Amino acid sequence: MVSNEHHEDEQTILILTANGFKEDLQFLLQGVSEFDIQGELVPSDILVHGSSAFPIGFTPDGQTFCAGALYGQGRVIVASHESYLGREPLSTFMVNAIHWLDQRRNGVIGIEHKLESVSCLLSKSGLQCRITELQKNLSVFVCTSYSDAQFEEIQDFVAAGGGLLIGGHAWWWACCNPGCNVMTSCPGNRILGRMGICLSDKTVEQGLYKAPQVSRYALEFLLQGVSEFDIECDAVASQILVQSPSAFSIGSTPDGKAFLAGGYYGQGRVIVASHESYLGHESLSTFMVNAVHWLDQRRNGVIGVLPELKSICSLLSKSGLQCRITELQEDLSVFVCTSYSDAQCEEIQDFVAAGGGLLIGGHAWWWAHCNPGCNVMTDCPGNRILGRMGICLSDKTVEQGLYKAPQVSRYALEFLLQGVSEFDIECDAVASQILVQSPSAFSIGSTPDGEAFLAGGYYEQGRVIVASHESYLDRESMSTFMVNAVHWLDQRRNGVIGVLPELKSICSLLSKSGLQCRITELQKDLSVFVCTSYSDAQCEEIQDFVAAGGGLLIGGHAWWWAHCNPGRNVKTDCPGNRILDKMGICLSDKTVKAGKYKAPEVNQDLLTSSGLYHFQDMLQRLSGHVLQNQKLGDYELQFLKKFGRDCISYLHMQAHDSDMYKSVVERLKDLVSAGFPQVSPERPVKSPMDCLLLLVGTELFRVCRFSNAPLLYKTVDAPNLPSVSNARVWISITTSDKEEWISTGLYLSPGMKTNITVPRTITGKGWQVQIGCQTDDLCDADELKRAQNVCERFRLEKESVEVCNLWGGLIYLIAPPRSSVQNVEVVVQRAVKAPYYKSGQTSVSDWVSQIRKAPAPWAELEFENLIMTMPSDVIRHLDHPDHVATLWNSIMRSVADLAAKPALFPRKERFVADVQILAGFMHSGYPIMMHTVSAPDLVNPYVSGKSDFWGPVHELGHNQQHSDWEFPPYTTECTCNLWSVYVHEVVLGVKKADAHGQMTPQRRQNRIKKYIEGGRNLKDWTVWTALETYMQLQEEFGWDAFKKVFAAYHDMTGVPQDNKGKMNLYAETFSKVVNRNLTPFFKAWGWPIQPSTEEQLCSLPEWRDHPLVQYG
Repeated sequence: MVSNEHHEDEQTILILTANGFKEDLQFLLQGVSEFDIQGELVPSDILVHGSSAFPIGFTPDGQTFCAGALYGQGRVIVASHESYLGREPLSTFMVNAIHWLDQRRNGVIGIEHKLESVSCLLSKSGLQCRITELQKNLSVFVCTSYSDAQFEEIQDFVAAGGGLLIGGHAWWWACCNPGCNVMTSCPGNRILGRMGICLSDKTVEQGLYKAPQVSRYALEFLLQGVSEFDIECDAVASQILVQSPSAFSIGSTPDGKAFLAGGYYGQGRVIVASHESYLGHESLSTFMVNAVHWLDQRRNGVIGVLPELKSICSLLSKSGLQCRITELQEDLSVFVCTSYSDAQCEEIQDFVAAGGGLLIGGHAWWWAHCNPGCNVMTDCPGNRILGRMGICLSDKTVEQGLYKAPQVSRYALEFLLQGVSEFDIECDAVASQILVQSPSAFSIGSTPDGEAFLAGGYYEQGRVIVASHESYLDRESMSTFMVNAVHWLDQRRNGVIGVLPELKSICSLLSKSGLQCRITELQKDLSVFVCTSYSDAQCEEIQDFVAAGGGLLIGGHAWWWAHCNPGRNVKTDCPGNRILDKMGICLSDKTVKAGKYKAPEVNQDLLTSSGLYHFQDMLQRLSGHVLQNQKLGDYELQFLKKFGRDCISYLHMQAHDSDMYKSVVERLKDLVSAGFPQVSPERPVKSPMDCLLLLVGTELFRVCRFSNAPLLYKTVDAPNLPSVSNARVWISITTSDKEEWISTGLYLSPGMKTNITVPRTITGKGWQVQIGCQTDDLCDADELKRAQNVCERFRLEKESVEVCNLWGGLIYLIAPPRSSVQNVEVVVQRAVKAPYYKSGQTSVSDWVSQIRKAPAPWAELEFENLIMTMPSDVIRHLDHPDHVATLWNSIMRSVADLAAKPALFPRKERFVADVQILAGFMHSGYPIMMHTVSAPDLVNPYVSGKSDFWGPVHELGHNQQHSDWEFPPYTTECTCNLWSVYVHEVVLGVKKADAHGQMTPQRRQNRIKKYIEGGRNLKDWTVWTALETYMQLQEEFGWDAFKKVFAAYHDMTGVPQDNKGKMNLYAETFSKVVNRNLTPFFKAWGWPIQPSTEEQLCSLPEWRDHPLVQYG
């Protein structure tokens, strides 16, 4: 009796030890169902004693004949008889063992001379073998355990990362060396002892032994579509103990207490829930349906359900499963019962052993409470059923909660990325970014900043792989991955691969790998279907095909569709996304840069080590940080900005009918409401997490502002400004080939809603309402004085449109290009008046007495060719806006004059003064953006040495630059300064030497000298140095020459696109305008003047005394 108990304890330790190395076992036992050690050879029993060692092959009574271990950086596999190493029936395992020991190095396998038969066996699998003694350059060494001559060298070899496959017994040595300690003195154990493995003097009975069933594929199937287990209910569950390598935990708490488990027994399978209420729990329905499909090995068999569990029938029937209320019967495929009766204990065990499936629910803690002194493991009814299956219900309870499910994408990625080290998408094809938005989907290939171009996922019983450009499907450099993908999608069926006719080239690629392909439309008898994402004609059929277990390989992008369908929702309307949306994958309108990208490393933790990004996982981790103060790791911090951009893209989809979308929105609401930061110039936001919350909170407000579920956060407290009702604005405008902002003189307070009414004549024609003038996107800024995006537009598709903006802002009408309206009335239901001066319409007296006092925080001054927008505080004491108008009307006319354009601009330029801008001190565009500190200079008279007019006119000059006479990057920040110099000289009466600190004679002379001494290299001809070339031309030929040159370009066609060609054309054009051959001058500046240009201008008198002559 004592002996038996001791033996049972050893077996429990052995089984639990193996259970801790599931991933290693999963690799080693691929394709291995049994160990054939029949015959006359007598192996030793192996004692597994180290914490890093584990049994692999063992008898039903726990005697081990094969074991493995991790030692230092290396690995070891021990067979307790050397003949097993080259034994044909064990070849699959031995090949797996070598690959596991090799650790993906594809190195040389060294084999002892006496084991030549092993070399033959391994070479058949393409392994590179060499008959040799131990050498340091080997990847794996194969030897017997009968000599310890090199035991230290072998130990060092393994510790340094090598693999050791060793075979031999110890019982004969013990027989020949009586009185010696076999554990310490036997040669094999002198090698293996440190590795936690010993060969004993006991023998193992020969036989045919079943290999442990591994959980890898079971978990991959069971957890499709499952991201979490919601056991937040009143039910008190037992902790499940997993006691066999043939069983596995499925759902557990963070501290490892299992509440769901599965296992193999005989030919059948079992799933255990540690409370019967889980079986019919709606929140666990996806898992339970998966579980029944996994248990149903007979495919579409009858599911028998005990009468007391009839509620589960309706849950399963919704998924098309055939249920019957019944006791256990032999014709059932799966039996669903509780664990509270063992009346049919043996019948249930026999049912499972014969291939049936058992779904059983119940706890043991109450039984233990009611039966003190009894052994819950052996006497509790549920455990009498389950004990043989390696699973036990304990008397300990599990705390209710919401627990994360294991990530099964790891298993998929390990399969998909076999032999794949990088993804070569370096080609002309422009791919879309893929947004992975479901827990059942995962990124496969992505750029370093997380932009995915390959993704995969599970959908009900089937699988999908998405490539964001169809050309990837048959790209030779992607062939290894695509073959892996088809095998993964096929789920080991070896079925027919259907390929759309337009993708027939992929057939040859797949056929080379022995896959059976057929050019065809979608058919039900296919195993995998390969198609593009450009048609949704069979959307439902494809979804049903995958749901039923089929595989879908689909390629295509969405950015071109989005470009061709402005205003439409790419998530809900794009054909590919209509197919993929239910599968948790979306093609976006954003593109991926072509290149070569490293494949993820799946032999490490996918999230913390290899950097694979997953949208849903990030959301969960960040929620834990904000709501539960969980610390963020490097992984989360690395992808905060990526996650923010994805949130914006996701929320833009506005898929309010999607349950998944609504779920994400609710989780983002909780996240943002708990941590939304306040931001202002006085309270800048600096932490990456606060920047993220600010970005997401702004977009979330846009999604939810008109719903019945208001958000529980607000912006910095704004004063309650007095508003006006039904304000009327009349619009008359004719636009050129660009859109134009139309000021209304009205402001919308933060969060305020209003209706804007327009006549039917402009609805549906591209007109929009814009709230806000601060158009710079600050998403890349690390510190924020305002939110990243504070402007928003609303399309005028109907006569009355409700608008609202979290941050408030001035109200504009946006007129589309080439449109014309006269006296159109716009009515704004509720708004705040803003200080708004329009020259020619607003009187100075009205301005001073009323208008400048308007309560809005933003003001506008509109002149002949320019509109200035700035904080109202800047103009509160401005007494003479008419003087400002006179000055800027002159400046703007001079800008047009130098550009040889009409005095009235086709579209007025705009200045906006903001607390923070995208780049620099100012930048060009529409509008021209500048910092608030620059605003006072715009509305005050010019004061030499104090006022900054150079900067604003510099930006106006940028807006006049033309690619035909621009030579980037040399002149980008140079030729715009021509307008700054011109305005100072012509309008402000300021000599160029006094217009800017860089324009003094001494600095100009120093720059020229430095450029000449540096070898006149064009790489140094930039900004102020380049400006000298133009200043020397101006000082010799005057401003009129420039005006004529610019005028000549207005009607010019066939202009070269390269800098060399454009520079020669400019030299030719300027020369003809001034009637002088300027090629010596331009050559002196290092311009690449061609002989053909010199020849064309040779009839003109040369400019021989140009300023650079003095430098030789």
